[in-house]
Amino acid sequence: MDDTAIITILAVAGVASVLLIAIKALLDQVPDVIDSAGRARDSWQRFKQPELPPPADDEEPPLAA
Repeated sequence: MDDTAIITILAVAGVASVLLIAIKALLDQVPDVIDSAGRARDSWQRFKQPELPPPADDEEPPLAA
């Protein structure tokens, strides 16, 4: 009976430690995911609204309306 209790306690402690390590690894990746999402959003906005090329040297810039 004592051997079963010891093995059960060790098994529960092992599962808990693996679970904590997995949660920590997941939480460590959250800032990188948020940064990547921000860069993807910025790239999408630049794709949807491309910038106008700068005027050539011999052309006059467009007048502001």
